Parts: sequence; structure tokens; C-alpha cells
Amino acid sequence: MSQILTFLGASSITRTKIAIAAAKSLATQGKRVLLAGLAEPILPILLEQTLATDPQEIAPNLDVVQFQASVLLERSWDEVKKLEAQYLKTPIIKDVYGQELVVLPGMDHALALNAIREYDASGKYDAIVYNGTGDSSNLRLFGMPESLSWYVRRFRQLIVNSDLGKTIAESPLIQPLITSFFNINWTADNFAHPTNQVNNFLDKGKAALADPKRIAAFLVTTPDPLEVASARYLWGSAQQIGLIVGGVIQISSQVNTNLSEEFTPLSVSIVPDLTNGNWQPLIDALPNFVEQAVQAPTPITIDVHNLQVRLFLPGFDKKQVKLTQYGPEVTVEAGDQRRNIFLPPALSGRPVTGAKFQNNYLIISF
Repeated sequence: MSQILTFLGASSITRTKIAIAAAKSLATQGKRVLLAGLAEPILPILLEQTLATDPQEIAPNLDVVQFQASVLLERSWDEVKKLEAQYLKTPIIKDVYGQELVVLPGMDHALALNAIREYDASGKYDAIVYNGTGDSSNLRLFGMPESLSWYVRRFRQLIVNSDLGKTIAESPLIQPLITSFFNINWTADNFAHPTNQVNNFLDKGKAALADPKRIAAFLVTTPDPLEVASARYLWGSAQQIGLIVGGVIQISSQVNTNLSEEFTPLSVSIVPDLTNGNWQPLIDALPNFVEQAVQAPTPITIDVHNLQVRLFLPGFDKKQVKLTQYGPEVTVEAGDQRRNIFLPPALSGRPVTGAKFQNNYLIISF
């Protein structure tokens, strides 16, 4: 398993500099590093070389890959065909080829997430530095396991409880028809079988997201007030998807400008800008990523004894947050992110009795 780092902030040039410096730093520590970026020009320009859609070594212990959505889609399409063939006796998309497909808006993020998952599972790398868009779209990428698990959970239950689901599970007349199309027997006992693989994948993703030694983000900013405001917004939004923000990296030529008050309790590391292609001063000023991530506040704490759920939501206030409750779940909306909290048995069924903000925490009482 790899340590996965990503960086959030308004300036794509600044973020890319930090991502490259982080990858170089980890590689010099003896770690096998993959620097992954999107198909845009900044990364190859700063690295001063053309990049490919497969990892290529550019320095000892350091590989670089540039994600192209069309290429990733072609590769993933073959896996989709295999999955279809596993469940359908007569596959219907076997004659559709990946080269014919158009990448729909938003699909590029899902494809990038799957590519990161595959490189992580390969065991070839100790660290993966992902230089994404650094904005809310980047956050939605890492929040996919949580959001998709909600859809799988809710729609699976809706189908099971529907008249159609009950008819499929119980009718002796429909069962032979269903079996003639599918490779499995759709009974009440194994109705969820096709979703088990998906659930296992999503559970692993959620577990990795909750472990700061596995996945962490760092905010990148300059002293510019607009960049600071953007970083604070992304900080709170990251907590909504369960992504731990380990610290702040501030690029500044002004030695006396420190943004610690804006980002308390995170550590703020002040680093110099890249000068004349000399990466070493920037590399030397970077923090210990794992150490800071482990010490950072966790996005959510469930206190069963006191009947409370505590959400760390910096950058928001009570007026910007909306709570709704449906059965065993509480949905928290803040900014452009929505989080569905599946309550443990001790809190499930209890109504929300109150909510308040205290020291950047939203405290929900039951």
C-alpha cells in the first residue's frame, strides 16, 4: 500500500511546484514514488520533459505519469466487459470498443481515481503524489467511495423493498426467466451478490481515506487574501468528504508573513519559491507529511457515551450548514459538499436534539 498525497489551493502553478518538490523529496528518502498529474502543460514544463500515459522514470526512485481520460477509459472498458460477461449470459456491449467512447463530464475524475487505486494496489510504489485540480472537483474525486456507497446502499435497499424486487425474489414464474438471462440465481439470499464487489472496493476506499498514513491533503497558498480564503474553504470542504488535511504550505518571500492564525490548529510551513530551476531550497523547507497528517484533527468523531457526533468544519458557520435526518443517517450540507453519516446502532433511531458550532466543530446531539 502507498502513501497518497494531494495538494489543494487556488494556484495550479504553485500547487504543481509543491507536488514536484514533494515527490523529489520522498524519492531522495529512498521511497519509490509515482508523481501523477492530469493532461495539462504545467507539469511537463516544470519537469522540462515530455510525459507519457504510462509511468516513466525521470530520477532514481521517481516515476511520472500523466493521466489522459480517453486512454484511461479505453483501459477501463475492457474491465467493464469482463464484469458484464460475469453476470449476463449474452453480453450486450461486447461489440462496443473503448476507442469509440466519449468521456462524459466528470468521468475523468472517476477514471483518475481508479488509476490511482490500481497503481496503489500494484505494490510498486511507497508513495503516490497526485497533482490534480486542487479544487472542489479534486475533493469529489477522493470523496467518491463515500458518496457512491450511499447510492449503492440506498438504491439496493429500494429495489429489495420494491414490488419488483419482492416479485423477482419470490415468484416461481419469474425466476426461470431471470436465470435464463443472468449467470446467477436471483433469490432473496443472493440478491445483493452483484454489489458485493463494488461494496468491497468502496469500503477499502473509505478505510484508506480515514487513515492519515494512507491518504492526506495539504493546503497550498500565498499570503494573498483571496488565496487564503480559497484555501480555508477547501479545508472545510475536505473535512466534509472525510479527507484529512495535514497542514498548510505557504510560499512566501515575505519572511514575517505567517498565516498560522488563519489555519489554527494546523501547522504552517513557510517555503521559498522555485528560483532558476533550483529545487533544493524548496525541498529542504517541506514538512514531514506523515507526521503532520497524523497530528491533524480528524474530520468526524462519534461519541456514543455522550450521544454526540462532532464534525470538524473550519471555514463554515452555523448559517452555512444544513442538517437533515432520514432513519439511521444524518446528512450534513456545507458549501458545495454533502456528507451522509451512517449512525452506529447506539444512535440509530434517535432524533437530532440540537446542533452548535464550537471552535470550528459542528457538534450534533441526539
